[in-house]
Amino acid sequence: MHPAAAMGLVFGGCCSNVVFLEMLARQFPGCGNIVTFAQFLFIAVEGFIFEANFARKRPAIPIRCYTIMVAMFFTVSVVNNYALNLNIAMPLHMIFRSGSLIASMVLGVIMLKRRYSTSKYLSIALVSVGIFICTFMSAKQVASHVNSSEEDGFNAFLWWLLGIAFLTFALLMSARMGIFQETVYQQFGKHPREALFYNHCLPLPGFLLFASDIYNHAVLFSQSEPLQIPVLGLKMPLMWFYLLMNVITQYICIRGVFSLTTECTSLTVTLVVTLRKFVSLIFSILYFQNPFTAWHWIGSIFVLAGTLMYTEMWNNMGKVLTTAKKDNKRD
Repeated sequence: MHPAAAMGLVFGGCCSNVVFLEMLARQFPGCGNIVTFAQFLFIAVEGFIFEANFARKRPAIPIRCYTIMVAMFFTVSVVNNYALNLNIAMPLHMIFRSGSLIASMVLGVIMLKRRYSTSKYLSIALVSVGIFICTFMSAKQVASHVNSSEEDGFNAFLWWLLGIAFLTFALLMSARMGIFQETVYQQFGKHPREALFYNHCLPLPGFLLFASDIYNHAVLFSQSEPLQIPVLGLKMPLMWFYLLMNVITQYICIRGVFSLTTECTSLTVTLVVTLRKFVSLIFSILYFQNPFTAWHWIGSIFVLAGTLMYTEMWNNMGKVLTTAKKDNKRD
């Protein structure tokens, strides 16, 4: 798949996915496990049929590599979704996960002995400052929103801190997974569809740990108000419709990400995902009217500016404009 097409899948699928995830989380904040399970099950079934050919096709990459990759991917997915249960608002969730650019660069320097230019280190500093501002202001909001008693406010703040710890852990694990994927593809070749299948099929038994929670939310989803589907003329509970759309858009999103990992470096993939998160953040604030102060906007601008600085977009735009002027003079 061409990198531009993969980027289109990432932006279209992931941005739509966040919309349906927020619709689910607003009604049932603790629905992270059933959402993650449904996403993994759908992608695993699709891959079993069309990629693994009903288990008749042997994998090009050894299963031992997928086992390591799967352990990291499953952990990141579950921890990120569970963080929404711990007083973490969706905008902060998206901003904080944008710090994957920092984590990828730090681990790249430590593990792969890579060196970057001064502008790239400065861009990472801007992203770090932006995330710190947004996190700090969100901490103040958590403390101010719970006014019933001092004890309740302290407990809410402790849960929020635990949520931040979850997001930090997932951030580092995701960066480590990106580097591991990059080294595996260099050794065994690029197989994005195969990687997509095994990363979602092998972790399925792990959801037995959350079976009761998944069942309880399935019952709650079934009790939601019915929705009339215009084209098919069918009715289905609203929450199940949101979950279905979330699963489909997640498949589009994750397929684009896995395709990018075979065509670009892990840091470039992280950059694309970071920009996508910023677009999702803006939509979440405007459409869902999530609380967002002037300080949050400043922090977000820092994150976006740092991301654009990393890509050296301004230099590339200058080169393009210079080339266009030269062409016009020749004409």
